[in-house]
Amino acid sequence: MATFLPATTDSLAQALEANSTADSILILQRLLADPSSSPDALRIKEQAITKLTDCLRQENKAEDLRILLTQLRSYFSLIPKAKTAKIVRGIIDTVAKIPNSTELQISLCKDMVQWTRDEKRTFLRQRVEARLAALLMETKEYPEALSLLSGLIKEVRRLDDKLLLVDIELLESKLHFSLRNLPKAKAALTAARTAANAIYVPPAQQGTIDLQSGILHAEEKDYKTGYSYFYEAFEAFNALDDPRAVYSLKYMLLCKVMVNQADDVAGIISSKAGLKYLGPELDAMKAIADAYSKRSLKLFEASLVNFKAQLQEDPIIHRHLSSLYDTLLEQNLCRLIEPFSRVEISHIAELIELPVDHVERKLSQMILDKKFAGTLDQGAGCLIIFDDPKTEAIYEATLDTISNVAKVVDSLFVRSAKIMA
Repeated sequence: MATFLPATTDSLAQALEANSTADSILILQRLLADPSSSPDALRIKEQAITKLTDCLRQENKAEDLRILLTQLRSYFSLIPKAKTAKIVRGIIDTVAKIPNSTELQISLCKDMVQWTRDEKRTFLRQRVEARLAALLMETKEYPEALSLLSGLIKEVRRLDDKLLLVDIELLESKLHFSLRNLPKAKAALTAARTAANAIYVPPAQQGTIDLQSGILHAEEKDYKTGYSYFYEAFEAFNALDDPRAVYSLKYMLLCKVMVNQADDVAGIISSKAGLKYLGPELDAMKAIADAYSKRSLKLFEASLVNFKAQLQEDPIIHRHLSSLYDTLLEQNLCRLIEPFSRVEISHIAELIELPVDHVERKLSQMILDKKFAGTLDQGAGCLIIFDDPKTEAIYEATLDTISNVAKVVDSLFVRSAKIMA
């Protein structure tokens, strides 16, 4: 019996009608082993590859997909380069859908980059390298990702491949943002926008650009502009049913809280667009908005604990909420210590419902930042608040007088110089 099946429509139908996914995989693998290179056989094999890729994904066989990609190299030499690129990228995308396969994806991309270099397939190599850089960034291998992107950007700029350039510049912006290098992140985003303006950009890509713009504006505390960009991104992702829509909506709500408009959050969530995405992500932001409206640190901390995955594990949300928490804590402490000239730190901690050492550390920081005048008597465990020192008005008046006299003297000097001349 032959170890392969002829690459015909009957063999393909046999695979589709198999009793189980495992049987389909075996039949499709035997079909791909057919050495025939006729146009019909190549067409059937292309369909078989698509079906086999789906079957292996259903079975979560990431390693088998990698082996398949290696075995297909002889087939790739028989078909056009554009089709090869489509199949390779399709299989890499399929591996990405399998859970916990990041390391395998990186290894697979590195293998394919080496193969494309050997075969001189520049178009495909550049796209696989861009994918590899994204994976390296996900695994926090920032230096390697940055090194790869730097060379790739120069090469793509020479070839003037605008669509790929937009992808790479956007990726570079995200990478610099992860490294907390905001000027370079903004420069890369501006370059991506410039390239995008010269071509038609798919809606999903435009949404990604808007999302990154919103993130960078929010980082600079320009929350109103950030909100506008997040809204644009949300509109684009919502129309495409992209899962990133809920994150755009979440960041919109964050901006509302940060500009002291927490009362608008409930309205946005109950709108037609918001109701579509009800779930833990929006519940987390609603809890934060409620805590902020009530100026309650206890509710704020409870929200951070109850929605840890949605708030603390999202680096963008976490960074802004840390700033918001500090602001809220300072406002509450200033309000509580206002009636006192001397007060026990334990009493303030009791009123604000926070640990004594936490309150003491924050008060010390506020004194150093000159948020109020005072000192900590750690021996007695007290906070001593000083009255705001009043500036004597005479000093200011004296300085104004001296300044005016100086102007008069200068004027007289100029006049006397003219007379002497």
